[in-house]
Amino acid sequence: MIGGAGLIPVQSASQLEAQTMAEAARHQSMPVITALAAHAKRRWVMMRDYKRQHIEPRLDECTRARSMEYSPEKLAEIRSQGGSEIYMGVVSGKCRTATAWLRDALLGSGADKPWSIEATPIPEVPPGVQAQMQQIMFQNLEAYYAEGNPVLQDDELKQLASGMRDEAMRRLKEEAEKRVARMEAKMEDQAIEGGMSKAMYEFTNDVVTYPFSVMKGPVARRRRRLTWGEQGLEPVEVLQDEWERVDPYKFYWAPWGDDPQKMPVIEIHHLTREDVEDMIGMEGYDEASVREVLANFGHTGLDWLETNLTSGYDDVTGKDFDEAGDDLTAAVQLWDSIPGRVLLDWGLDESEVPDPHRSYPCEVWLVDNLVIRAELNYDPLGRKPYYVTSYEKVPGRMDGNGVADLVMDAQNMCNAAARAMSNNMGVASGPQVVVNVSRLPNGEDITQMYPWKIWQVRQSDYGDTSAPMDFFQPNSNAQELMAVFDRYMDIADEMSGIPRYMTGQHVPGAGRTSSGLSMLISNAGKSIKQVISNIDNDVLKPMLERQYQRNLRYLQDPDMIGDVKILARGAQALVVKEAEAVRKSEFLRMVLESPVAQNIVGPTGTAELMRDLANNLGSANVDRLVPSREELEQRIAAQQAMAMQQMQQPPERQEDGAPQGGRDSNFVSARPNGA
Repeated sequence: MIGGAGLIPVQSASQLEAQTMAEAARHQSMPVITALAAHAKRRWVMMRDYKRQHIEPRLDECTRARSMEYSPEKLAEIRSQGGSEIYMGVVSGKCRTATAWLRDALLGSGADKPWSIEATPIPEVPPGVQAQMQQIMFQNLEAYYAEGNPVLQDDELKQLASGMRDEAMRRLKEEAEKRVARMEAKMEDQAIEGGMSKAMYEFTNDVVTYPFSVMKGPVARRRRRLTWGEQGLEPVEVLQDEWERVDPYKFYWAPWGDDPQKMPVIEIHHLTREDVEDMIGMEGYDEASVREVLANFGHTGLDWLETNLTSGYDDVTGKDFDEAGDDLTAAVQLWDSIPGRVLLDWGLDESEVPDPHRSYPCEVWLVDNLVIRAELNYDPLGRKPYYVTSYEKVPGRMDGNGVADLVMDAQNMCNAAARAMSNNMGVASGPQVVVNVSRLPNGEDITQMYPWKIWQVRQSDYGDTSAPMDFFQPNSNAQELMAVFDRYMDIADEMSGIPRYMTGQHVPGAGRTSSGLSMLISNAGKSIKQVISNIDNDVLKPMLERQYQRNLRYLQDPDMIGDVKILARGAQALVVKEAEAVRKSEFLRMVLESPVAQNIVGPTGTAELMRDLANNLGSANVDRLVPSREELEQRIAAQQAMAMQQMQQPPERQEDGAPQGGRDSNFVSARPNGA
């Protein structure tokens, strides 16, 4: 406005930035925030030093073995002696086979997915459904008395109530199965949209390569998505549950534990500017502190972590963090449990810490000295969204053994034999020459040999009568070295549990016949089943249980609420499904071929069998092939009503008095459902 004060205050960009910095400084100066920052840094230094000393050297060895590279020290030793630098990728080959084996069992969708959910033997449903079941029992009893039946005695009443209870439990189980089917479809949709398949694809690579592997999820993240609106396709922001594989180099834990749910853990994040911007407005993040990180973006960088992840070009991971420049910043995400009395001493309100003697789970995000997120009681059961397992678990330790660990020594021996054989083959490929240079004239070239070459010689000044040149053939040790190589390849098979015939190589002895080879493959599969069992119990089952419980808490659809258990059985689930499909096919064939079985099962039971079998067809639309139970019951009721109506109509007579259509034209079968 001209000549007066403006109605809307206007601030420059520098004033807004100064205001944001001041607000963040006030927030960071709070005693509880200052104490949390100091606590997070202490935890980080402890875990960083432990991992740097005990875990990271193993990770480096495994990465080099998978990448078929010698360590700098070993390569320098080989070059100092000269000769071949050949590298036989035994570990890489075993890891590829094991990864393909795991992915074949763990990656799939629809009927082939490696998990399922089912109702518990005695399912629990919401109170409204239970009240409905009780109402049905009362209605059945009232209908019994309305028919004029005598008052039941105690024994008769108990017997009738028992029958009604059985009927109510049957309906309760049917209702629970419907809810389970809806929830399973919802969870599969969430898994597809949240990237679980991609995360499992990367996770299986870590399982076979490293001493431990980590999955994370479900984690709610804000994403932009195109949806239909009034103006057509419009971008909207939604909260979406996502899953991801955590880089083993970026996951840390306390030295004293073996379960991530029972000890503090840390994940390192390398954040882009866009990652930090997405935190603005997200629940749990302090906006003023996030904006201060953005204001200082590029100055903090990754150096404050003081790890080998920021030491320039890393020969192990192949990443050059110095090239990132101002494009990345580092954040420490700490998951810990802090005693209530400590939180009270730090200044937290007593309403948030009702019991000072209990520990409270917390999540803290730290960027240098800024706490950008600090939350208590993020999960009702205090769980962390991390799931850790190993190819071969070691009791009492978080890290176990991967394929690279198990095959490392055998690969080293194979490499030594291969280098020696390569050098020996080069030396023994032709004759060695001994030259008496005193017998050769000046200028004679002794470095070249070719057929029909003429050599000049002279008489020795010292009366030397020996030949001016002598030839000898070095011995070849290739056969012996090859035997050593083959022996350690066999040891690699034994140590890893992944035999060479799994990749199609010829197998002598029992493997010459199809039945013998099938037996060998079946025995070899026992080791991989143990690995899949580790993944099922440590990763899939708890991860899916957490997703199911999140859906119960946050979904607004009451038709999905139920009492279920998660079945994560990996490859065993696929075997069970195949066996069940065979048995269902045999049972359906028996029902269709036996009139007695048809009368017992009825049309609705036959339809249920056909729906179960149609679900195994993959891309087939079951609803188009087999009608639902409700639709089928409506069809049967309509047919029965039409039959009763035709039976009640008087028969039409022809002019000669004979009924039309023969003597049976007024007879229509009206067999009730299942009779």
